[in-house]
Amino acid sequence: MCGIAGIVALSSHAGAPSREELLRMAGAIHHRGPDAFGVFAEGPAGLAHTRLSIIDLSGGRQPMSDGRYVVTFNGEIFNYVELRAELVAKGVRFSTESDTEVLLRSWVHWGEDVLMRFDGQFAFGIWDKREKRLVLARDRLGVRPIHTCIYDGRLYFASEAKAIFAANPQIPRALDPLGIDETFTFWSPVAPRTAFAGVEELPPGHLRYYDLGTTQPRERRWFQVTFPKAGERAFRGTVEDAAEAVHEALSRAVSLRMLRADVPVGAYVSGGLDSSLVAALAQRATKRFSTFSIRFDDAEYDETSFQRLVSRELGTDHHELLVRREDIARAFPKVVKHAERPILRTAPAPLFLLSELVRNSGIKVVLTGEGADEVFAGYDLFREGKVRRFWAKNPASTMRPQLLDRLYPYLARSPMAQRAMARKFFGRDLDRARLPGFAHAMRWQNALAMKRLFSREMHDRVGSFDAAREFLSTLPAALPGWSSLAQDQWIEMRTLLSGYLLSSQGDRMLMAHSVEGRFPFLDTDVVDLACTLPDDVKLRVLDEKHVLKRIADRYLPKEVARRQKQPYRAPDVLALTSTDAREYARALLDPAAVARAGIFDPDAVTRLWTKCTAGAGQGPLSNADNMALTGVISTQLLHETFVARFAVPQIQHEDTNSHIQLEAAEVSA
Repeated sequence: MCGIAGIVALSSHAGAPSREELLRMAGAIHHRGPDAFGVFAEGPAGLAHTRLSIIDLSGGRQPMSDGRYVVTFNGEIFNYVELRAELVAKGVRFSTESDTEVLLRSWVHWGEDVLMRFDGQFAFGIWDKREKRLVLARDRLGVRPIHTCIYDGRLYFASEAKAIFAANPQIPRALDPLGIDETFTFWSPVAPRTAFAGVEELPPGHLRYYDLGTTQPRERRWFQVTFPKAGERAFRGTVEDAAEAVHEALSRAVSLRMLRADVPVGAYVSGGLDSSLVAALAQRATKRFSTFSIRFDDAEYDETSFQRLVSRELGTDHHELLVRREDIARAFPKVVKHAERPILRTAPAPLFLLSELVRNSGIKVVLTGEGADEVFAGYDLFREGKVRRFWAKNPASTMRPQLLDRLYPYLARSPMAQRAMARKFFGRDLDRARLPGFAHAMRWQNALAMKRLFSREMHDRVGSFDAAREFLSTLPAALPGWSSLAQDQWIEMRTLLSGYLLSSQGDRMLMAHSVEGRFPFLDTDVVDLACTLPDDVKLRVLDEKHVLKRIADRYLPKEVARRQKQPYRAPDVLALTSTDAREYARALLDPAAVARAGIFDPDAVTRLWTKCTAGAGQGPLSNADNMALTGVISTQLLHETFVARFAVPQIQHEDTNSHIQLEAAEVSA
């Protein structure tokens, strides 16, 4: 796990990258890899790397070169041992024990076809000295990030946008109205769009080639999640057979992620099914290991009893972090700086604080349960979509909408609390039940309420852009032929998974404190298998993740294995209106500050702030108000941090804990 960056002069008039520029880029993402720094600069190309040493601690330094190719690589190739053995059998020689060298040799031997062989989470850049060509590639589901910007004839790329801005202070820094609009629709911009104008994110499962003489890259999608046609049974076994197949694949995935590391590996335990099952399977790969959990002093969000039950059952070295509202308030500005996008929930903040505890406990790698809900249909959205489609077959029925009562029991202000209003709300657009995006459309439409906070200028800049309509125009041609559940899963993977869960709650919060997250549910074999399973193996009537519960019955207490899903959440308005947040929140939401940023209407923001501060101590506010205030404050923080007051970080050359390498590490040709 590391940070990557680089500059390529694509036009003849553009200056060659300097070591100083590359070191500034490395300095901006120092948190991603504090163990070593490396730069390569030769002719029109320069690559930089910050290393978090996980595999082959003494070797594997980057950028790495075989003489022709130079690579800077972020992530892990979990099946590198098997790929190495295959290459050795073909006569390829290795100089290190690292997965970086396996990536480099594999690219030389198989070219871009090797991407389909990788079981990993990665983003990398490879410079071909002979052909004067750069290739950038990103893993299947977007676990690891890579951003790009073309400015004044140069390509800049980096794990995080802040490194691009650090390289050249002349690069314009502005929030992208369409990226902000998408965030207030999907919770995140959808790659290639980002929150910053002129900065793109390489979409998951894509690669790009940049050749000298042109600023137009060649891009192709090398992977896309697919499902069988509706009615086809790609997996022909019983539910018991499915449970056994998933058990074997998931056990393999957990074992790989536990054992393919030369440092201790821990695990997050939220108290829910997904992380608890991962921890239980991890126990089979090692005798004893560390687990980490978040506690809340707000009872509505706290899952301590379940976390401790799992820890006692597994016998782990358990670490707990008690998070209070004021802790979230104090951490929130740093969280936004690392997320590099507005966030509509404060949930990333406790995870930011938890990764600090992990690092201070001497652990560099943790396993988490991310991806299980998307891959095995765990979200309430999937259940809600199923109920509404069932209701749509007989809209006059008074019995079918009663199934809605089984949704959202964990919310203090559940939409089901007022039954008549709930039926009216969920009964909208039932005539569109067969259209792609039906299950998500209601949420996207509800986001329009938050967009009423936008300024006139922002509305003018967004114009006729419709985020949902544009996204739906990019759906795979085969998607309408899939089952409704498969369609819902694909859309959730393409929007929420990569842009929010694996970024704002995943990679960015972990790497803020130099911790690598590994996600067994996103293992190549696990995902491929899950996509072939019949819908009723994943969502059995309204029992979400049914197949995982069958596996969990073997390892976990019934209270956890069969526990009703409670999504991970944290206090929003209650934290952001607390004493510790009010000073910076008031400054950010001052009408003059709001007007300077230009995104929101100052009067509308003042009304929202007044409503939230007046109501915060009088019971829970609506979900819409929670999201709106969090989104406004985080957007204002984003503008303040990156547009108004961006500071170029400097690498600390005197840091004796880091190795600074000013040439590519050479391996035998």
